[in-house]
Amino acid sequence: MHDFCFTIPYGLLLIGGGFIGYLKKGSITSFAGGAGTGLLLILAGYLSLNAFKKKKTSTIAVVLQTVISAALTLVMGQRYLLTQKIMPAGLVAVISALMTCFYVYKIATGGNKIPSKAAEQRLRQDSCMNIKTGDKQGRLKLQFFNLHNVSASSWQTLSGKPPVVIARGGFSGVFPDSSSKAYEFVSVTTSLNLALWCDLQLTKDGVGICFPNQNLYNYSDVKDVYPNKKEWFSVDFTWKDLSDVNLVQNVKSRSGVFDGSYQILTVEIVAELGPPGLWLNIQNSAFYRQHNLSMRNYVVSLSKRVDFISSPEISFLKSMKKDVTKLIFRFLNQDQIEPFTDQTYSSLSKNLSYIKTFSSGILVPKSYIWPLGSDLYLKPHTSLVTEAHRQGLQVFALEFANDFVFVYNYSYDPTAEYLSFIDNGNFSVDGFLSDFPVTPYRAISCFSHLDTKEDEEPAVVTIISKDGASGDFPGCTDLAYEKAVKDGVDILDCNVQMSKDKIPFCMSSIDLLNTTNVFDTSFRNLSSTVAEIQPKSGIYTFSLTMSQIKTLKPVISNPKEDHALFRNPRNKNVGKFLTLSEFLFLANRYNSLLGVLIKVENAVYLAKHQGISVVDAVLNKTERLSTQEGQTTSIAIMFQSTDKSVLMDFKEKKLIYPDELVYRVDEDIRDVTDSAIKEIMSFAGTIIIKTFSNEFVTQPFDLFSVSTVEINFFVQGVKIDGIITDFPATTARYRKSQCYREMGMFRTGELLPFANPRLLSPAQAPYPLLVESDVMEPPLPDVKSKNSTPTKAMAKAIQVFSPVRTMVVLVIFFISV
Repeated sequence: MHDFCFTIPYGLLLIGGGFIGYLKKGSITSFAGGAGTGLLLILAGYLSLNAFKKKKTSTIAVVLQTVISAALTLVMGQRYLLTQKIMPAGLVAVISALMTCFYVYKIATGGNKIPSKAAEQRLRQDSCMNIKTGDKQGRLKLQFFNLHNVSASSWQTLSGKPPVVIARGGFSGVFPDSSSKAYEFVSVTTSLNLALWCDLQLTKDGVGICFPNQNLYNYSDVKDVYPNKKEWFSVDFTWKDLSDVNLVQNVKSRSGVFDGSYQILTVEIVAELGPPGLWLNIQNSAFYRQHNLSMRNYVVSLSKRVDFISSPEISFLKSMKKDVTKLIFRFLNQDQIEPFTDQTYSSLSKNLSYIKTFSSGILVPKSYIWPLGSDLYLKPHTSLVTEAHRQGLQVFALEFANDFVFVYNYSYDPTAEYLSFIDNGNFSVDGFLSDFPVTPYRAISCFSHLDTKEDEEPAVVTIISKDGASGDFPGCTDLAYEKAVKDGVDILDCNVQMSKDKIPFCMSSIDLLNTTNVFDTSFRNLSSTVAEIQPKSGIYTFSLTMSQIKTLKPVISNPKEDHALFRNPRNKNVGKFLTLSEFLFLANRYNSLLGVLIKVENAVYLAKHQGISVVDAVLNKTERLSTQEGQTTSIAIMFQSTDKSVLMDFKEKKLIYPDELVYRVDEDIRDVTDSAIKEIMSFAGTIIIKTFSNEFVTQPFDLFSVSTVEINFFVQGVKIDGIITDFPATTARYRKSQCYREMGMFRTGELLPFANPRLLSPAQAPYPLLVESDVMEPPLPDVKSKNSTPTKAMAKAIQVFSPVRTMVVLVIFFISV
């Protein structure tokens, strides 16, 4: 408890007592004494509170309030002994004595405990503000909507309050839509200011159920339970008939391990789950009317338990006007016809004054706000939100999910998409309808207005580029490196390759087919197969001179060949490749950089078969930079390889400390033996053991297909020291937000207990251990001319490092902005 929580009321009490004494006895002395000491105490309380807000302690306040309370204890105590009167002497003496003890205690314990920013975000303020928190299923769950120090005036919503999160069918991105676990999981992963979405359907006997479609076929196993039926509409079954029907995941790209474990729920059951809000969506009311079922009557009977009611049918909303006030008109696709008005939904969106006559808000597909071109890039935003707010209509946006293909502007980052609807400087929607409610909830709570928040304590995690910002531009080009620096990277990396004329330069692959348009040029006849490098044929960098390579156009690379997601095609051929000297010069221009990471691979093959010493070429360029024009480089230079012999060669030729050398394991492992660690530490200061990619198809299902959750898991759970990423802006944004790191961490494997055991895949064999013999390598061979007899060389994959002066384990991420 902070002193100002009592000091200010204490001062007010003394002023009031002095005033009462003056009224009763006309004692100016009593009034002056009470008012004077009271005002001084209020001043002390104000000084203490103001210092606390600045995360400081006011010495003047501490001394002033302690001296005043002690003096009042002494003076009023003596007066009580003389007069034996409880009022006012006895009462003031007792209160002052208690306050003196309290102040002495505060001084002895170091004064007001200044909370970390993390504590402020978790509790907002301490106990004198009476904010409560709770814990559920092992996670910290805030029982209030975490505004994260964003005032109501910061929001451009209609109400000025934060947007509402609407969980479509619960957490339907993971569990079957409208299942009990999907609804329950929402409250575990989010907090207040949200609503549970229920697509209302009616059974033959008039029972309301939450189900995504009037046809039960696609979202349940009803066909297996009733195989002899030809149709499986909700009106074909009584509620009792559906007791044996279980829900299934309808989105085939999502995990089906939870199928068959959860029954269909009635609306009453969903309402009893205790959601902060309940949203009923009604479509096809005419269909139910044809089956002698009244959707209107059923909704009216539940209206007191429902916060929002939406429908794309104007006739239905008009019929509800007298009974329900929170009505939301849902817009369907722009070219669809609304039956009551016989107008397209697109034309209705231009007549919002009419919509206002029967609803209090609109629910629109996100393309109504940010139109999408045929090339999958955003067009300029419309004025729909601004115009709707002008009419007094709230605007809710739908069609959000982490695992839907995103437009290229968002680089596969769902958080960036949400922020474009609420933190763009022009408007903010009033809510989101999402299959993954935790993502918009945390975007609103932790990432909105991030640049305006003060006193943030950034995460201690180093950001290292992967071929620059290679998710936005072709890797290892000038534009990729400049974008990486702009996005907040700490370390720039250069994957060194060698040209035919022995010039080291930066390129993500030794095979030009992977990174350039070489196949479309006259150099395509230089294709060859080099088994020591890769099993397939390629056109290798050492087959072209540097001047020839400079004529090639770069190509933006995709992280995986086994999925059809593509990166930023507008930039796929922009930028230019840099020699190592040009890269070092570029990096040395930026004071924000901590250093550069130079990666070297295929050194054995190049020495034996191409007569090239990569280590010597790299050292020559780095030493030139250090001595050029008498200047010394202001950034650290580190070296990485999957080959111990390469790192040992660097160490011996330049007397490099192990801290500047990075070793990457080029296979999946489950752990590292002590002897292997000891061996690695003899020549390197950092070990890299695992790689991850960003696109949602490669994200673990239990990390909700979002890169920020995965980053948080490895930073908070695995305790990594750095992240290598081809989208540095995503990690930089995470690093700024202490709020996100304090909102709880999701772990892999936590969802398995809820899965259907019959649907789980057999356990896979564990990855091997990394042992000492795996690390041992023979020394680099002497450089031979190209005509020397070929011998088998080692070729290993590339990646990462960290500038930490101790043995650490990092994880490489391909993370979108």
